[in-house]
Amino acid sequence: MELSSLRIFKTVAEEGGVTQAAARLNRVQSNVSARLTQLEESLGVSLFHRSGRRMLITEDGARLLAYTERLLQLADEAQESMRGDRQPSGQLRIGSMETTAAARLPLVLGQFHRQYPQVDLVLDTGPTDYLLHAVLNHKVDVALVAAPVERPELVQLPVFDEELVLLTDSLHGPVTSPADVAKRTLLGFRSGCSYRRRLERWFAEGGVSPARIAEFGTFEAIIGCVAAGMGVAMMPKEVLKQRELARSVRVHALPDDVARVQTMLVWRRDIAQHAARDAFAAAFSSLKN
Repeated sequence: MELSSLRIFKTVAEEGGVTQAAARLNRVQSNVSARLTQLEESLGVSLFHRSGRRMLITEDGARLLAYTERLLQLADEAQESMRGDRQPSGQLRIGSMETTAAARLPLVLGQFHRQYPQVDLVLDTGPTDYLLHAVLNHKVDVALVAAPVERPELVQLPVFDEELVLLTDSLHGPVTSPADVAKRTLLGFRSGCSYRRRLERWFAEGGVSPARIAEFGTFEAIIGCVAAGMGVAMMPKEVLKQRELARSVRVHALPDDVARVQTMLVWRRDIAQHAARDAFAAAFSSLKN
């Protein structure tokens, strides 16, 4: 198996079709189809179910994909180790919680890009559980997630201290306990968000339950719905400060055990060589100095 064929296979699996994969790889569709067919013939299995233009990965394909990601990561790591002291280059895939990407990352990414223009930065956002899975499965190289992270396979670097606050509409009265917002709708990101888990735990420890939980894809949508009186939410205070959104909602302090949380930069412990990743991690240390 050639690494180039495996890269094509991986891209088709990620894009779900030859047309999209060819565009992403800057190849003609016939070349992508031919290389994929050759790979299937050499292995003696079908890697995809063909459904019109859609390519649905088979059980054999899913098994090969797991090995492919490991092989390509090892190949990239070997290439990195040969570069010696040369400047970081190539692609760096960064995962981040959406609120961190909005309030914290712009400064870091801007400085990093100016210092290392040869690094191609790719950003993927999602909740902590999704991001941890992405790191462990080689989907991203590093991720910014909320502590605690109980995964010995990952290196962890504390990078930010966040204060979480409770948000209600501007006409809501003071909130000193979960009872003050009992039976309100909880507005948050999809399941797997560590901030949402903290808010749910705060409700549970107060012996009350939200009326229901409504999931959103962006923090702007959550804050907008809070301002409209649709429910309550938890958000890093820094997001409100950076975007000047505090005037549209009422902000309530939370107990320290709920409010205080560290943001961690994590990456796989078994990938020793990655110049761009190491430079990115160092960029956070420089911000603190």
